[in-house]
Amino acid sequence: MKSHRPLAALALISLAAMSLAACASITAGPVGNPAVPQPAKPVDLKRYAGLWYEMARYENRFERNCDAVTAAYRALPNGMIEVLNSCHKGFVGGPLKVAKGRAKLVAGSQDAKLKVSFFGPFFGDYWVLDHADDYSWSIVGEPSGRYLWILTRAAKPDAATRDILLSRVKTLGYDVRLIRLTAH
Repeated sequence: MKSHRPLAALALISLAAMSLAACASITAGPVGNPAVPQPAKPVDLKRYAGLWYEMARYENRFERNCDAVTAAYRALPNGMIEVLNSCHKGFVGGPLKVAKGRAKLVAGSQDAKLKVSFFGPFFGDYWVLDHADDYSWSIVGEPSGRYLWILTRAAKPDAATRDILLSRVKTLGYDVRLIRLTAH
């Protein structure tokens, strides 16, 4: 008589995988760019490091209801990059939420692609799609087209800069109707 344990285990693993996939599709936002372009130019990590203010983003579950959002990047001696994200929940003066993570460079990407993790061994894509030559702004996405961040060095960039960035994002193929401006 044959044992059915290997088949039962395989069925359980398949069910778990389908459940995780279903949960991921429920919590993921809409695809705002079905054809995310490759990064436009190399990134100088020394110049990219430091404090960035989120000007706008595609809403996502981990930043829901966040304002006064910042991201700080710092090179670590082991070659990794420390990532420190913060936001105020509910409104600009709301309770502070901080997430500390780490990032590693993707080989062959001219430092424009990173893998970022905020928990455990799970890493997500972080692509610097474009940036100003003086590193005063950056447009960040990832391959699924569900996530987008527009970062600036100024908490409140002037109207001309905002217009240029929104136009640039549209040129990259993103649906600007999905963009949520971040209050600071």
